[in-house]
Amino acid sequence: MNKFLKINENDNVVVALCDIEKGYKENGITALDNIPCGHKILLCDLKKDENVIKYGNAVGHITQDTPAGSFVHEHNIKTNLTERFSYSFDGSNDYSHAESDITIKAYKRGNGKIGIRNELWIIPTVGCVNKTAQLLEKIGNGLNTDCDGVFAFTHPYGCSQMGGDRETTERVLASLIKHPNAGGVLVISLGCENSNLESIIPRLGIYDKNRVKFIVCQDEEDEIESGTKLIKELLNTMKNDRREDVNISELKIGLKCGGSDAFSGITANPLCGLVTDRLTEAGAGVILSEVPEMFGAEHLLMKRSVNEDVFKKQVKMINGFKEYFASHNQECYENPSPGNREGGITTLEEKSLGCIQKAGKSAVCDVLGYAEEAKVSGLSLLYGPGNDIVSTTNLTCSGAHIILFTPGRGTPLGAPVPTIKISSNTKLYNKKPNWIDFNAGEVINGVTPGELDESLFELLIETANGKKTKNEINGYREIAIFKDGVTM
Repeated sequence: MNKFLKINENDNVVVALCDIEKGYKENGITALDNIPCGHKILLCDLKKDENVIKYGNAVGHITQDTPAGSFVHEHNIKTNLTERFSYSFDGSNDYSHAESDITIKAYKRGNGKIGIRNELWIIPTVGCVNKTAQLLEKIGNGLNTDCDGVFAFTHPYGCSQMGGDRETTERVLASLIKHPNAGGVLVISLGCENSNLESIIPRLGIYDKNRVKFIVCQDEEDEIESGTKLIKELLNTMKNDRREDVNISELKIGLKCGGSDAFSGITANPLCGLVTDRLTEAGAGVILSEVPEMFGAEHLLMKRSVNEDVFKKQVKMINGFKEYFASHNQECYENPSPGNREGGITTLEEKSLGCIQKAGKSAVCDVLGYAEEAKVSGLSLLYGPGNDIVSTTNLTCSGAHIILFTPGRGTPLGAPVPTIKISSNTKLYNKKPNWIDFNAGEVINGVTPGELDESLFELLIETANGKKTKNEINGYREIAIFKDGVTM
């Protein structure tokens, strides 16, 4: 088996598929250094300032004259990215989808949406009542005989937040309350917090009062007793909910990667891209977030805009996140994380070019604000950071029923919704079977992403129909809210 992998025919580097010893020869290339698994080897001589090409695109420039066979990493490559960059519209791209005969079993909600779980969610409006929410979660699961579980989503926010942070918290909480995977919701308020019920309820719009209940703890003599009574009412409403056949076009899928390694952009992310294309072709919605992990590859997404309006929204999203970095005196093109670098990723554009593989080839149909609900078929881009727990919460709030998560170096993290975790390498899959749902690492052994596509797609359908993911089995469900302001 070859030990080098060339991703794109235009690349001038290859990736080491295992640890390479100095002197190893393959296809006319002799390794001049010891090369760690996942790292880059130069295919041809490069002069100082010439571009290093991977994924068919520049991932930085070489900082010194470097011969073929050399190890390419932080010591001899620098990013090409700068703070300022102008973008131009290249023309519209068509998006259309065929009538699909693929169906899933889902719960039809009264507002026309579907849920793939019938859970009871407990949402505290402020961190002061987190323990109350957890106690009621335990009581609810002791009472439950019919729904898919009772889950409290605790957080430290909801009070002493000023300006945009308060609004962001309220928007996220309202989005969770409205999520269709919850057949019933109990909202717990303390009573004196900034993000109180008077602020949050108007954000819900029209809602089913039989399925969303509220409690203000300061108004109750015994909030546990009162909360238990409301949980019983919600469970009674939910007990007759049943799955029905619905078209796959009703499904919304979020895309997420975290702790990427050098194989994420070769195995797991391209595999997700194939599934993305199948979903968008069937009229389903797919949501890609993590704006900083588009930096350096954003021009490729912009070329896929369905029209100039969507293109302008993409430009605004990218520049808006650059301004966010600048407002805190931070470089937006700082090197990837230590784990990324150890795994073989050197520059941000290298990481981004691997990350956007999850988005397949579909046209970009919409651009969403933070925690904004996705409303169109096809691929949407979602404003938000790359932080794993903030990002999975953001995707949940945008309406994702399931998240496809490629954690290159592994994580037990789970979203409020089913989170299918896909390993980029077989070593991680074998080491962490309690974390990982699917192994894309077989691509390194010669299996093409196309050969694994059907298996991952089938797992997605099974998950939509009720099969539990590892995060569900292990009870890993967390939320975090984007924060960018003053706390009093």
